[in-house]
Amino acid sequence: MKKLVTLVLAVMLVLPVAAKKQQKPQAANSTNSELSVKQPKKQKKPQEVDSLGRKIKTGWNFGILPSVAYDADYGFQGGVLTNVYYYGDGSQYPEYIHSLYLEAAYTTKHHGIFRFNYDSKYLIPGYRLTLDATYLPDAMCDFYGFNGYQSKYNYRLHDWSKNPEKMDTAMYQTRVFYKYKRDLIRVAGDIEGTIYKDLKWNAGLGVLGYIIDDCDIKMLNGKDEFDPEKKHYEQKPLDPNAPLLYDKYKTWGLIGEDEMNGGWHPYLRAGITYDTRDKRQGPNKGIYTDAFFTYSAAFNAKYGNQASAGYNHLQFNFTFRHYVPCFKDKNGINRITFAYRLGTQNNIAGKSPFYMNNYMNALFIQRVYYEGLGGGNSVRGMMANRILANGFAFANVEFRFRIVNFDIGHQHFYVGLNPFFDLGVITQPYKLDDLVSLHTDGQFTSLKASMEAAGDKYEDYFSTNDKDIYMPHMCAGLGLKVGMNENFVLSCDWAMPIDKQDNQKWANFYVKMGYLF
Repeated sequence: MKKLVTLVLAVMLVLPVAAKKQQKPQAANSTNSELSVKQPKKQKKPQEVDSLGRKIKTGWNFGILPSVAYDADYGFQGGVLTNVYYYGDGSQYPEYIHSLYLEAAYTTKHHGIFRFNYDSKYLIPGYRLTLDATYLPDAMCDFYGFNGYQSKYNYRLHDWSKNPEKMDTAMYQTRVFYKYKRDLIRVAGDIEGTIYKDLKWNAGLGVLGYIIDDCDIKMLNGKDEFDPEKKHYEQKPLDPNAPLLYDKYKTWGLIGEDEMNGGWHPYLRAGITYDTRDKRQGPNKGIYTDAFFTYSAAFNAKYGNQASAGYNHLQFNFTFRHYVPCFKDKNGINRITFAYRLGTQNNIAGKSPFYMNNYMNALFIQRVYYEGLGGGNSVRGMMANRILANGFAFANVEFRFRIVNFDIGHQHFYVGLNPFFDLGVITQPYKLDDLVSLHTDGQFTSLKASMEAAGDKYEDYFSTNDKDIYMPHMCAGLGLKVGMNENFVLSCDWAMPIDKQDNQKWANFYVKMGYLF
């Protein structure tokens, strides 16, 4: 970990470039060259400083960095990224005038990131504009079933090891038992205007495209082919005939034919925000809250087939963030901030396909991932997409300790520590029997009957206690933050689940860019 942080810091120091305009000296012109007078050099104005006593950034700041990260759910990430900031004369620093972000990366767990993002409050005077175009291919997208704890998680079904003593060889199915293939294409444009002072109106439109299929076993195996005569723990290649949980959900009737292959969904979004934060990235004080509606239509609910209007739906989101300064040093620099975020997303009209219910809507696209609930972008420490339901609520609570501020070269740095606690809970569960009845045209009126017909036992995959649906999923952990110029932040989070049903591992680790909220 130390080597990773050292590498990122070294690259940030070497590559960032401040592009500053230079004034050309003006020669004194005269009809008689002998009368030419040498102009005196202009005196440079003293550089202004920010509230921390550091020189403000002006002009363009940009650099090409390695896109090096780690996510327990996606694996090690390698690629390239650049974040270009324009600060103008620096009068609004650390606020930027324009931000351009480009990234291309791939992970060891076959997840790709190809993204462009633009953000500015000055391109259209008086309005904030955000544009985003992202392609996220995922050969092994997580799928743990519906309704959180109602769906049992059994790590023995996918826990692979070369040592048979470390795994249940009788129960083992395949390493991708809790996976399916999903490619996500996202194109969005969002705008914000002022109603009165800190109260804003928001509007946006975009499209989400999902391309879904079973895992490509041949691609994942590479050159190695599965040999059924060998014991599975002697080799890593996947069995192309092994059943996946996603396949079982289709067989049982929990996932219908009109959603099993994805679809294209244009959406329209509108809402309001109230924002009194002192800055966007790592604020020390203030409140940010939003409430908005998202209407999503359906070009086609079955990719490559006939159009369907069955998945037009309306969702409501509410988020409240609060940043409370707790301690300032003798120089007036805030050293401890208490920060928390409360939020909920619920379906209030129509039906949403299962693959859209783990997408967390946002008024502004600022991150790569908006997966929920579970994982490094919502409930840290829990497996990605562990909670899949029509509606959910969540909470993130943390203390942000700013340990030290320092300069290296012309770049401003700080190091911080963040102990945190995350929680997620279901507010709108799936009615499993109703789904089965709908998708099997009434052939089966209960999930148990459908599973028995397929040769599966209800108790092996689902809890018999319906109260488990509403049990909260909780995790706790500690974060390390390394910031540069207040806007560029390297984030390293370690988190563990309270209940092993949320993760077989004792902890998860994430290396990302920026604060969670």
